[in-house]
Amino acid sequence: MIGIRFIARDGSVREATVEEGTSLLAAAQLADQPLEGTCDGDMACATCHVLIDPADFARLPRASAAEEDMLDLAYATTRTSRLACQVTLTAALDGMTVRIPAGN
Repeated sequence: MIGIRFIARDGSVREATVEEGTSLLAAAQLADQPLEGTCDGDMACATCHVLIDPADFARLPRASAAEEDMLDLAYATTRTSRLACQVTLTAALDGMTVRIPAGN
């Protein structure tokens, strides 16, 4: 099982535990985070934009060029922005902290 900590816009913290192989988007939705994922993970929107804690960002695989292009359309991106639909949770990501950005 993989543990993920979500920090909401208001600063509240919610933790989720999901099975390995679950997308970060699905984990966020299970934790009642306000991520739409309108395109169902097809990378046709940026409604699942999240900010990965800088201490955890290096543990993620690099974003694809297509994901980086889609992030250009997201509001308030940072260097640690990712699309939650493109992050598959593995044991290497256990304990990761994810912030829900304003305007998402």
